[in-house]
Amino acid sequence: MNGVHDMGGMHGMGPIEHEKNEPVFHAPWEARAYALNRAMGAWGKWNIDASRHAKEVIPATEYLRMSYYEKWITGLVELMVEHGLVTRQEVASGKPATGAPKATPALTADAVARTLGVGAPTSRDVAVAPRFKVGQHVRARNIHPAGHTRLPRYARGKLGTIARDHGVFVFPDTNAHFLGEKPQHVYSVRFAARELWGEKAGRRDAVYIDLWDDHLEQA
Repeated sequence: MNGVHDMGGMHGMGPIEHEKNEPVFHAPWEARAYALNRAMGAWGKWNIDASRHAKEVIPATEYLRMSYYEKWITGLVELMVEHGLVTRQEVASGKPATGAPKATPALTADAVARTLGVGAPTSRDVAVAPRFKVGQHVRARNIHPAGHTRLPRYARGKLGTIARDHGVFVFPDTNAHFLGEKPQHVYSVRFAARELWGEKAGRRDAVYIDLWDDHLEQA
């Protein structure tokens, strides 16, 4: 979808500031926000792409105001309410509703290390023929879906070259909306900076973007 979360190439956002020796978390509550997302995700009610989309639909003024982990918490609350794990009244009060059923956590303390070590790979060992090959010229499709997409706005309609085939992975644009995994090849696509940004961009610069078969068309 088009929104403020897709900031690539936008003016007025200021420089990217590198924080030397940046910690994993800047405050204890950020670590708890991360842990809550992992713990609730273990219920299997949604997937990583739905989680990303939940953050994308945060209203623009709120999205720009929020810190990184504020977005995580806001998206998580919406997912929990949507999938019946909690009510808005319970979130507001911080207490379970009277008579609400208790459930054993899907992710128990003894399983945390194992779960974090394995992760949730989105690669798939299925026989899917690639639509493109390394060295082939392609064009990123000029699409503007209302739902989730991993095709950044600044690359749409631009010409690039397939630099690498990563193999077959879940297609996030459908997976985010529970419309099926639709596994397909993912490519590292090289876009010349001047193709993306015009003649003022560096002549020797390039951007590599991982894109799926359905994001591309023959040039």
